[in-house]
Formats: sequence, structure tokens, C-alpha cells
Amino acid sequence: MHVIDSHTGGEPTRVILDGAPDLGTGPLAERARRLATEHKAFYRSVMLEPRGQPAMVAALLVEPVDPTCVTGVIYFDVDAVLGMCGHGTIGLTVTLAHLGRIGVGIHRIETPAGVVTVELHDANTVTVTNIESRRVQRAVTLDVAGLGPVIGDIAYGGNWFFIIDPSPIPVEPANIRQMTDAAIAIREASIAQGVGGEQGEPVDHVIFQEPSPKDGIHSRNFVLCPDDAYDRSPCGTGSSARLACLAADGVLAAGEEIEQESVIGSTYRLSYQPGPGGGVIPAITGQAYVMAEARLIFDANDPFKEGIET
Repeated sequence: MHVIDSHTGGEPTRVILDGAPDLGTGPLAERARRLATEHKAFYRSVMLEPRGQPAMVAALLVEPVDPTCVTGVIYFDVDAVLGMCGHGTIGLTVTLAHLGRIGVGIHRIETPAGVVTVELHDANTVTVTNIESRRVQRAVTLDVAGLGPVIGDIAYGGNWFFIIDPSPIPVEPANIRQMTDAAIAIREASIAQGVGGEQGEPVDHVIFQEPSPKDGIHSRNFVLCPDDAYDRSPCGTGSSARLACLAADGVLAAGEEIEQESVIGSTYRLSYQPGPGGGVIPAITGQAYVMAEARLIFDANDPFKEGIET
């Protein structure tokens, strides 16, 4: 399997160029469903140790349905097939440029959540114009074991988020374990209590948000991903959901740019325009760097061919 690894703000992306199962044709959402239901052992083997690493997301290249797109892509981590991935789209764009498949300029990429637009500014810098994002519930109270009442917003940015602002725990590297445990409990509570999207979609990510003490930085966050790893970047789909909340609250104007920091200090530049469905069209600018190019080998005699499950 031919792969190229990059990182976006510290968050790794593994682009799969060949060697994946045949998912057939048709809408990307249907092909993503096939990957999730029929090929779980495959995608976990790519993401689990010893081949993968915590927090890594894979970007599987597939033929797009929309002929105006340079590629289709299905994102997944070790525990879930994702509708969209912001950091992964930045990493994918830089990887396509590294391969000579695209140049500086504007390109379209098809995802299971819809078509997104990317602008490659230089070898490392990309702006992703995401799908329309929206807040669906404001100030929802969850009863969380060990934490008590927790209040947050439910928002969609390509994935489903429960966003707590301000964070009940200081968003600092020393608190990553504590925030991880708390966010897992919050996600479990949201699912158990039926708090999610309009059609009952479960929350898969949790965000702790707070102001940044740094000059010029609007805020910083901690983001829990479906595999229980934290996002090293500020999270592209999470930032999109966050923009939808800021817009709904009337505290950020259309076109106004802010800088969002992650728990490890990497940043995205964020802004939005009004969306046709009443939400927002987010723009996320970040940087990615190619780290490695390799061929993954799946030896039938390898006792850990399918990854380490513990």
C-alpha cells in the first residue's frame, strides 16, 4: 500500500494512494458506509500501532462523482469513518502538490459530507472552504457522571460536536489527560441522553474552548476525536462548528478573521460567510508538511498484521 504521511499543525494525515479495498462506485457517502461496515479490519490495520499512531487520520483517495473535483476522499481514524476532516484536507492538498498533481490555485475535492474547495497558496499553506456548518442546539445541559451538569452547544462542521465554552478545565498541555477523560465522559453522556443532530446523529467530537492569553490569538481549544485521541491541530471541522456558534451568537461578523490555537499551540486562521441554508460557510487556513513516503506491507505471517488492539 503506497502512502504519504504529513502533519497539519502537529496532527498527522496518511494519504492512501493505492492498495485499499474496492469500494465500488456511487455517492461517496455510500462508499464510506461500505468502508465502515464491510472493511473495518482493513481501516483499523492502517491506523493501529505498529503501522499507525494515536491521532492519525487516513485520507483514502477514490474517484469523485463530481467531474469538477481533482479527487474524491474518504477519511477515517482507528475508530470511525468520518464525514469530513479539515486538517486532513489541508494535508491532502499539500500531498497532492508534493506529487505534482495540483499547483498553486483553487481546486475542488469531494468528501462524503459534500464538495469542499481548497486554495493552495504555496507548498505548505492551504485555505479550506468547508461545507455549510450550523449550530443545532444552544446551551444544552448534560448530566455527566463524575462532573455533574455540563452545558454546551451542539454544532455540525462536517462532524458532530459538543462544544463547551468556557472550558471547565484550563486548556493547557499539562491537563491533556484530565481533559481527555472528561471529554470521553461528556460524549458518552450525550449519546446516552440522546443529545445530537437533528436526525439523531450522535456526537463524535467534544471541544473545550477558552480565550487565549496570547496577543493576537482569539481562543484556544482541546478537541477529543472519535478514537479518544486529542487533536493536535485546532481541528478544521471543529473550528467550522465553532464559527457557526460564534455567528449564531452575533459575536463574530461575516468576513472577520480570527486566529484559533490548539492545546499544543498550533494555529488556524478562521473566517466565514453566510450560508444559503442559514448556517455559515467556513474558511480555514493552516499549514501542512510532508513527513514520509512509504509502502505498507501486510505480511500474512505477521501476528500483528491487523494491528495491536490493546
